[in-house]
Amino acid sequence: MKALEQKTGAVLLIDEVDKANEEFEALLLEVLSAFQVTIPEIGTIKAKQPPIVFLTSNNTRDMGDALKRRCLHLHIPLPDARLEEQIIGVRVPDIDTRLRRQLVNFVQSLREQNLKKLPSISETIDWARALVLLHATELNADLVRETLNVLLKFEEDIITTAPIINELVNKSDRIVSDTTCAAPT
Repeated sequence: MKALEQKTGAVLLIDEVDKANEEFEALLLEVLSAFQVTIPEIGTIKAKQPPIVFLTSNNTRDMGDALKRRCLHLHIPLPDARLEEQIIGVRVPDIDTRLRRQLVNFVQSLREQNLKKLPSISETIDWARALVLLHATELNADLVRETLNVLLKFEEDIITTAPIINELVNKSDRIVSDTTCAAPT
């Protein structure tokens, strides 16, 4: 309602709209189609200046056709290793360069696995912050086992990943070593 009441316009972010119930979707449909909302006890509130509305979704459920028709759709894929490394460098500036490269390569490899929920960039950032707090300077299998719950949100995914942790750590270390060796001096 605050976004509708702004005289100069506003940006309205509705995060993870796919997790909302159908009643909220109906309310949102009214907002997006007429830039107003009707509340029986209050009346109709019309936008003085229509807000710019952003909806995010993780596709946990399909949105109704009427809502989809009122939206432009933009799929934002997970970042590649280079972009993810830059993001981690900005969001977790205290992280050791080698550790940053290892953890990004580990996460990129992890995303190739058949998991219930692949780690998003926010989980990678959280994991990087946790590793910095633990004063880590490089990944090893024991450190990954102890902190994997920061990166993976389902016990099933942690169990699935456990047997291949050594392999993923070694792979991430090889990639970092190969990159370091190939870098000009």
